Amino acid sequence: MELVQGARNKNELKLLRQSISANSWHILPITESVSYRATTYIESYALSHGMRLADALIAATSIDLGLTLITANVRHYDFLSGISLSRYRPYNAMETSSANRAAWNT
Repeated sequence: MELVQGARNKNELKLLRQSISANSWHILPITESVSYRATTYIESYALSHGMRLADALIAATSIDLGLTLITANVRHYDFLSGISLSRYRPYNAMETSSANRAAWNT
């Protein structure tokens, strides 16, 4: 959801869908455990770090399942202990031709 919401235009949305398909990424459910952990993050970090609901749910899912979170917004999560982060570069997730990089940056 958050990735789709962050697309600035139809071309970025198309590139995002291609990236999701090319990498065989999966959408994970929000479990009770994830919901509880996300609530704790909101209580702890909303005021001090500006943590929003979507970021709290994403971080909680990553930590709860022991998965590396791939994100273009490392600063939204780097203050959380126990989280494994990897920086996402949209045009590196697909073919890295100059045409794709140029299309992403339009």
